[in-house]
Amino acid sequence: MITVCLNEANFEYDIHSLVKAFYPGEDVKVSADFEKIYELEQEQEPLFRLQVSYYGRTETDGKDKVCSREETEEDCADKIVFRMLRESAEDTAKTWADFLNRADTKNRLKQCLYRMLSKHTGKELPWGTLTGIRPTKIAMSMLEQGKTDTEIRDFMEENYLASRQKIDLSIEIAERERKLLNKIDYRDGYSLYVGIPFCPSICSYCSFSSSPIGAWEDQVEAYLDALEQEIAFTAQACSQKKLNTVYIGGGTPTTLTPKQLDRLLSKIEDSFDFSNLLEYTVEAGRPDSITREKLCVLRKHGISRISINPQTMKQETLDVIGRRHTVAQTIESFQLARELGFDNINMDLIVGLPGENLDDARHTMEEISKLSPDNLTVHSLAIKRAAKFAMFPEDYAGMKMENNWEIIELTAKYARELGLLPYYLYRQKNMAGNFENVGYAAQGKAGLYNILIMEEKQTILALGAGSISKCVAPGRKIVRCENVKDVAQYIARVDEMIERKRQLFEDWI
Repeated sequence: MITVCLNEANFEYDIHSLVKAFYPGEDVKVSADFEKIYELEQEQEPLFRLQVSYYGRTETDGKDKVCSREETEEDCADKIVFRMLRESAEDTAKTWADFLNRADTKNRLKQCLYRMLSKHTGKELPWGTLTGIRPTKIAMSMLEQGKTDTEIRDFMEENYLASRQKIDLSIEIAERERKLLNKIDYRDGYSLYVGIPFCPSICSYCSFSSSPIGAWEDQVEAYLDALEQEIAFTAQACSQKKLNTVYIGGGTPTTLTPKQLDRLLSKIEDSFDFSNLLEYTVEAGRPDSITREKLCVLRKHGISRISINPQTMKQETLDVIGRRHTVAQTIESFQLARELGFDNINMDLIVGLPGENLDDARHTMEEISKLSPDNLTVHSLAIKRAAKFAMFPEDYAGMKMENNWEIIELTAKYARELGLLPYYLYRQKNMAGNFENVGYAAQGKAGLYNILIMEEKQTILALGAGSISKCVAPGRKIVRCENVKDVAQYIARVDEMIERKRQLFEDWI
């Protein structure tokens, strides 16, 4: 455990994220309540305590503080002081700031803390101080302002202490995204997400809103009944808008029977105008849910892009993480999809899974290369609080979760050798090695929906249990609308979900 005690509640999230990035295996507690921190330390001795003190030049009456004869101008300036207390040792670092400029204060705080933690750990983070920001968004924004690649590199290096390799990756992806998004209608266009919250089983790393299909089989028809009501309302309300992409995800949509899949896809096609549709994706996902009959249904409905997700090609790891499919099933499902004519297939991988190392990553990439997918999404394992990994860590004791530069570079090398180039990137909290998730694609096969969900430039309407709509209102203001996560509650309260969307549309349509 690491404790962080503040003299006032400010920048807690940023401090927590950065400390956690350097010490991913430690539980980090941040609070401005000294008694609370003291009680935690009595229960468990921390690895160290970090004290963060804010000293402002402005008194409570709002007037600038006047320096006494003994004080210098520096003494009167806003400053942040870090004190690391570890056993009998103590280290101090401080930075000057202008508390009236919150963005600049946050940058200076994170730079100072980063250098302190880097000195103590001997580590440098690939993304520097960037913890809660999508790096490509920074590069994209600066490109839109007419900045050169050199100006972007200098800015990200100076302000965020990011590595040159990661900055270059951000710029490359941002430039590719700009070209891909030229065909998207932001003002009158929108995208549609339809969630199927059922899976064959729940993976140990998963925190999504999904339920094991075995426990809900008798409720699937009722779920589809409710979903069809939300589809009908949304289609009618958006009849004057242009639908650009459709993504059916979950969960695992192919847990539905062929008949249920046909019912859902028919309802979507009968309800929405597809004349402006650029991409239609179904995340088949789990190989153990894929059959010839289901793939034939997807082909019949003109699905242009599917995912078949192995996560790893090491059988022992699949067993550990609760994926109830085999490596052989992954290969068979992929080859069957190719046989039936699917020419845009994505495969998801996760690096940093328990017990896996560089050799395991190389084995997986070798096996994937034999299949030659059109898309490859490489995820760095991120353990969320609701995942089994986090809730029952004792079940995975002794299993190292490893991710490093070599593994990341290995996956990128194999992807490029397959003719797949990086086209979207995002990061999550608690990622193994503090790296990123990267989507690679062959020419003309990039997933537009993936870019749109990250860049937040187009309205995405999300239907089904646990889904979150993001409406890009005039002035680029983003308004969110959530559906309840629980399947039974969604079925019972679908009228309320529709009413929430009615109110959302007032900001957009």
